[in-house]
Formats: sequence, C-alpha cells, structure tokens
Amino acid sequence: MMITSQLAEFAAQTQTRDLPEAALRMMRLSMLDWAAVGLAGRDEPVARITRDMVLDEGGAPQAGLIGHSGRVPARAAALSNGATSHALDYDDTHFAHIGHPSVAVIPAALAVAEIQDADGASLQAAALIGVEASIRVGVWLGRDHYQTGFHQTATAGAFGAGLAAARLLGLDTQGCAMVLGLLATRASGLKSQFGTMGKPFNAGLAAANGVEAAQLVARGFVANPQALESPQGFGPTHAGQDIKDAMQGIGQEWIFDTVSHKFHACCHGLHAVLEAGLTLAPLDPAMIDRIEVTTHPRWMTVCNQVAPMTGLGAKFSYGTVLAMQVLGHDTAVLASYSDAVCADPALQALRARVHVTADDSVAETATRLRVVLRDGAVREARHDLNAPMALALRQDKIQTKARSLLGASRADALWSVIEGQASAREMASSLV
Repeated sequence: MMITSQLAEFAAQTQTRDLPEAALRMMRLSMLDWAAVGLAGRDEPVARITRDMVLDEGGAPQAGLIGHSGRVPARAAALSNGATSHALDYDDTHFAHIGHPSVAVIPAALAVAEIQDADGASLQAAALIGVEASIRVGVWLGRDHYQTGFHQTATAGAFGAGLAAARLLGLDTQGCAMVLGLLATRASGLKSQFGTMGKPFNAGLAAANGVEAAQLVARGFVANPQALESPQGFGPTHAGQDIKDAMQGIGQEWIFDTVSHKFHACCHGLHAVLEAGLTLAPLDPAMIDRIEVTTHPRWMTVCNQVAPMTGLGAKFSYGTVLAMQVLGHDTAVLASYSDAVCADPALQALRARVHVTADDSVAETATRLRVVLRDGAVREARHDLNAPMALALRQDKIQTKARSLLGASRADALWSVIEGQASAREMASSLV
C-alpha cells in the first residue's frame, strides 16, 4: 500500500474512542507546553509582525489569535499562531525526524476546530493524529531531506497539519489523500532560516498550508492525490529517501509517545550537553582549560554557531550555552538569552575554550562532555534525551515550566481547560 493511502486511512478512519489514553495524555501535555510557550512568546517580533499583518488584512472572524482578542480567518490564525508558538524555540521536538510537531499541527487543528465548533476531545484527537502523521512523513522522507536543507517542522509538519484539519472537516479517505496531494505543492521551509525570524515563520507556514489545503479540498478542489510520493512528487523532488517502514504499525504504535519536551530555552540539539553539564556543576570558570563536546554530525549545521552576538543566535550555539551554564545563567529562563550576555567578555573568553567534535557513533539524542581543568583533572559526563521519563514526572516538569512562563494561576487555569477537554473556542479564548 502506498504511504498516501495509509496516511489517509489513518486520518479518516481512526475512531476517537480507539485512541490510547497514554498517547492522548502526551498530546494534552504537549498542548499545555505549546500554549505556554506561545503565550510567553506573544510579544516577540515575529509574533507581533505576523499578528499585526493578519489583523490588518481582516476577513471572516473564524478563529482566535494568541495574545490578542481579535478574530481572523482560520488560515490566518494558523499562520500567526504557528509562528508565535515557535518564536521562542521552546516547544517540543521529535528526534525520529528532527522536527517540532506541535507548532505546525496544533495551530491548524485549533483554527479549524473553532470553525467546526468542535469539542475538546475532537480537537485533541485530530491534533494527535496530525502530529503522528507528521512524524511518520518525516521518517519516510529520511535524514537526506533534512541534511539537504529542508526544515522538517515546515515540510513534514504541513502534511500533519493538513490531515488534522481534514479530519475536523469530516473529509473521507479520498479527501484526506487529496489534501496530501495538494500539500505536496505547498509544503516548504528551509534550514537556512535558522537563527532568524524565518525559522518560526516556517511553523506558521506549515499550519496555514494545512488549513488552506483541507479547506480547498472540502470545497471540491481536485489535485493529484499521489503527489506526495509519485514521480516528480514531493518526496522524489525534495531529497526524500522513501523509507517505507516509516508507516509500520501506524494506528497501533504511536511514535509521538517518545516526543521530547524542552526544559532549556534553546535549540533542542543543545539539551543533551546541558543536561550532562548539570551533573558536573558547579565548575569554576577560572579553572577550566578547555571544554570538549562530542555530538552527532547532524547538529554541526544546526546549533554550532561559534560566536553569536544576539540572544537568538545564542540559542543555536554549543559554546555559548555551555559558557552561560558555567557562569551561572539559568538556561531554562528566557531572559538569559540576550545580546548583553553574548557581549560579556567573560562569556566570550569561556566559549572560546569550547571545542565541538562530530562523531556519528553518538546518537542524535546524546552528547558526551569532557571538561579539562588547568590542574590536569578531567571531568566527564554524558546524557541521552531518549532516556525514559515517567509520564507523571514529565507532567510535573511541563507544569513547572508553564508556571515559570505564565505564573501559577494562569498556567493552572490553562491546564484545567486542556485536561477538562473544553471546547475549541474555550481553548482559543484562554490564549488571549
């Protein structure tokens, strides 16, 4: 069976009652995480610019915006909310394909769910199916797609966003296949935007493209339903590897269950080394001769900026975040990543002693850290983000993160809305 057919059947035919509670629980936690980082990022330049643009354009008041009481067309809301929720680069990541599933899929699902006046259970089911589909499309495309320069959050994410929207619009299997085919000519996003507003904008594009394709197909739009994988289709023209076992167990096994949430406010590729660094703390910066990081080669082009001078660039720099950690800056706090911190002579001197080496024997989710002290002593640590974490501990960490970003009262109220499966419109209202 072709992957388009498998994905379309998964989106259209999976019954909400058959979704496993553990997967739905993970979706609710990711929804809280997504909402918290979106609200925390609502005043970032990319959030303000995209929000102002869609408000100025106006249109049918179909869906709400993060950080504003205005209502705009669903596609516009998905664009703005996708960019806003990825503005801080503090949202979840899945390392199966190296993408951020929630920021592409949840904004699309929420916008369409508002149009449909959907209940919370339907919204969460659609979002879960969308993120699972996006990850599997990303796995099917393979690492060559990512290494060539395509941003999986935007490319694979668009297909997941489209299927979430299609499910909420009630499209059948044929309709879902048509959405995938149409998205094959719309999905886009490049890694060359990393470190700029273009990266979070990619998430908004994915969400908006998903809404647009589903709405067009619902109106009768006809595209090539096999354009995801056919000759001259998306996969063959975008360095896709056609990894067919990417669909193995779809509907029974949930890859999304192994999503990774961020507990440091920087690129997820840096989190393993920061977790390793925590086990060596405290370190006296005056005693450090050199810091050696060994990571998977794929991260060298993602988060190894050598000497960034902006807070945004710092989020993509091994040397900068390690120097921050040693110097006592809390890497979980948004304000720690600033231009002023990057300009600090002490930080610049310490990050110059950080040396990053690629080794393909290191897992993509892992890092080895070696600190050589001036007296010849050596401190070593390693960490793998795929190490199991109990769901109760994950919930506690995400709720703590949300409270630190929003304050306890608002974070707890938001969790009540999500856990109680309040309607899509109530969910949207909680994001103003």
